[in-house]
Amino acid sequence: MRRILLAATALSFIALAASAQEERRFEARLAGHAILPALTLTLPPADAPRDALLAGKFTGADAQRADRAGSLPGTTGPAPGGRPTGLSLPFIGQAVQGFSGIKPVQGEPGAFWVLTDNGFGNKRNSGDALLMVHKLRPDFSQGGVAVERTIFLSDPDRRVPFRIVNEGTDARYLTGGDFDPESIQPMADGSGFWIGEEFGPFLFNVDAEGRVRRVVQTVLDGQVLRSPDHPAVSVGATPTAGADFRSRRSGGYEGMAMLPDGSRLWALLEKPLYTAGSDRAEGDFLRLLELDTAKGEWTGRTLKMRLAEGAVSIGDFNMIDDRRALVIERDDGEGDASLACAAGANPPGCFPTPARVKRVSLIDLGAVDAEGFVRKLGFIDLLDIRDPDKLARTRGDRAAGAPDDRLGFPFLTIENVAMVDADTIIVGNDNNLPFSAGRHLTRADDNEMVLLRVPELLRAR
Repeated sequence: MRRILLAATALSFIALAASAQEERRFEARLAGHAILPALTLTLPPADAPRDALLAGKFTGADAQRADRAGSLPGTTGPAPGGRPTGLSLPFIGQAVQGFSGIKPVQGEPGAFWVLTDNGFGNKRNSGDALLMVHKLRPDFSQGGVAVERTIFLSDPDRRVPFRIVNEGTDARYLTGGDFDPESIQPMADGSGFWIGEEFGPFLFNVDAEGRVRRVVQTVLDGQVLRSPDHPAVSVGATPTAGADFRSRRSGGYEGMAMLPDGSRLWALLEKPLYTAGSDRAEGDFLRLLELDTAKGEWTGRTLKMRLAEGAVSIGDFNMIDDRRALVIERDDGEGDASLACAAGANPPGCFPTPARVKRVSLIDLGAVDAEGFVRKLGFIDLLDIRDPDKLARTRGDRAAGAPDDRLGFPFLTIENVAMVDADTIIVGNDNNLPFSAGRHLTRADDNEMVLLRVPELLRAR
């Protein structure tokens, strides 16, 4: 009996040590800060439908059309918690905003591929928002961001297996009414991109000009995995009827990481799945699914990742070697906690739900426990970035007396992370134009990118 007790005690200590090791916090030091202004627009292609010249026409109440530019004021939400953001829809042209996925451009140091997401937040209001991939070059010495190239996604060869918004056109440009792209990986041979999205959720492959080559339906444990926005889902006439889905709305492939040799993709769902036949989450964890890129097929191998305490979803996911990967974990808050609304107070002079959990975690896909959970090696806190050299371009709205040698990244959605070199990572927000205001109380968020020195995190094993 004594031996059993001793063994049990030893196992408990091992478990506690492993748990403590998972939560190791490392420091992040600001090495650069660059900003692309919120209202950065581009013209649609000349052969796009005229509908694309004015984007955001259906973002008002009940998605009713608004044809006058700037007639719909942007806010973070309805009163009393909502705040004005100072920008209004519709936009003349297409908004470059909303970066949701980043990857360094191979052979071009300092350049990055980024993905613009579905447009204005959902399938119903984003049919006039064109889907785009951009090549950006942040200038951390001057603080600006250059947009060097924009690739518009299209389906001229009719590879998408369902009806798209621009079905009857020749170019068949894709819109936010077709897909909600949230993650991107350039193909190893430079011939195009793999893109993960949330409406299906689907993975799809485009060539270097953005033309769809293949669409892959998600299969988990032998069953097709769908969200409420999947084209095949028809919600019944009663609240519980016809709920043929397990992926949450806006809970699909927010992150996608490719192995260095390009042979496999790991697609990471943003939010926990529902238990089959239930409205309850299957657990406080996320699923990772493996795709064979050569075959364009799921291998059937899956893993799990536990969410950090207080986190409700992930924002991005990128490998740093053949087994370790960076993951953004976040809550649904925005704004500096020093300006949290006191009891009985309402915006716009305070943040009703300030940011509390915004972090970059390092996970090890090669260290998996008996239940299929990946190991967490440590994290950095994006709300407490050291800035002793005063490199921050802005610190935003904070309480008086806040330290000027610290920078927070208190955005609602932080959806870009990648390794730049052995000591440094890049992190960027999705500014949800014009609906997010996490840096300032009443000003739409810009697209910010920070260069962070995190050598200890990147060396953790």
